[in-house]
Amino acid sequence: MNTDRHITLFELNRMVRESIELSMPDEYWVEAELSECRESRGHCYMELIQKDELSATPIAKASAKCWANKWLTIRPYFERTTGQQLHAGMKVLLKVYPQFHEAYGFSWIVSDIDPTYTLGDMARKRQEIIQKLKAEGVFDLQKELQLPMFCQRIAVISSQAAAGYGDFCNQLADNPYGFQFQTQLFPAIMQGEGVEQSIICALENIYDSQFSNLNSKFDAVVIIRGGGATSDMSGFDTLALAENVANFPIPIITGIGHDRDESILDMVSHTRVKTPTAAAAFLISHLKEVLDVIDNSQDLITRYAQQKLSTLNSHLSTLSESIPRLFSLVKTRQEAKIESLWIKIPMLLERKLTGDTHRLQLIEERLKALDPTLLLARGYSITMHNGRAVLDASQLPPGTEIETRLARGTVHSIVK
Repeated sequence: MNTDRHITLFELNRMVRESIELSMPDEYWVEAELSECRESRGHCYMELIQKDELSATPIAKASAKCWANKWLTIRPYFERTTGQQLHAGMKVLLKVYPQFHEAYGFSWIVSDIDPTYTLGDMARKRQEIIQKLKAEGVFDLQKELQLPMFCQRIAVISSQAAAGYGDFCNQLADNPYGFQFQTQLFPAIMQGEGVEQSIICALENIYDSQFSNLNSKFDAVVIIRGGGATSDMSGFDTLALAENVANFPIPIITGIGHDRDESILDMVSHTRVKTPTAAAAFLISHLKEVLDVIDNSQDLITRYAQQKLSTLNSHLSTLSESIPRLFSLVKTRQEAKIESLWIKIPMLLERKLTGDTHRLQLIEERLKALDPTLLLARGYSITMHNGRAVLDASQLPPGTEIETRLARGTVHSIVK
């Protein structure tokens, strides 16, 4: 073994460092995705990754560092511009130069970060999520829900220790109209990495409580975030959380942002307000509007009843005044009818009697014409047998005794 050719690891690493410094003296703008990002002692340590566009398989990895002297300037500018903190899954455009340390190995040193690149990627992702929600037909589902008139039983998703949750409850309790609200807290993480899954879990608990326990019926869900940095809003811009909120069967009110921030969660919720106190004010205002409608309806019904009663009283008074006149008119008409009848009765009776007398005379004449004695007086006779007139001679067998009536007298004979 020839020991003259051996070098130490330090010497080898120094050669690598010198080679990198000589061959790559410039800074480079590089696109990458953060797979990890953490701070320690004022420095920022990042793990960079690039994935295959079709399979999402990592095809490149590297470590990067941003020293405190740069990070103290880069971080606030980035967060102020994008409204978000650097976090895993975010795409960034970094200005870097290579550094190889004999003891710590290779790393990219970050000297700048372009927030406009990240803004563009964030906007693209937000738009993709919005388009997907619209394509699924769920983007406006919450808007179609009807907020109950008496919206007083509220499920609250918030951090229990958040000042905003206390402000929300206090404002509901101290409302100037004395309205009574019942609230139940479903704790959740409202900033950081766990926002999405924590709120989804809280929604599932509310759903289970709503449809499994008859005593836990909620009129609305309020998602509030008391304070917190604008850069913590990224947790409210995820597809899974938006889908859960959009499909939830109870109206959801959000109070998680500020004047200029509107998350996707705000977009798909039933009602979006700025702060927890604004959410409480909205619920109080809604109930006040209902009370106003009831009061106005009561006044309207009262006025209508009074007007109707006044109209009926007036009509009744008019009728009361008309009754004597109408009665007098009816009485006069009836008396005239009775008098007319009294005048007509004798004439009608006389006419009736004359008609009946004439009919009797006609009947009497007809009876006279049918009198058999008149026929007998003319020379006709009537043959009788057993008290009945004989009309057919063949009905009288020999030996039959018959009676013949004449105008004067009767003849008895025996048939031979």
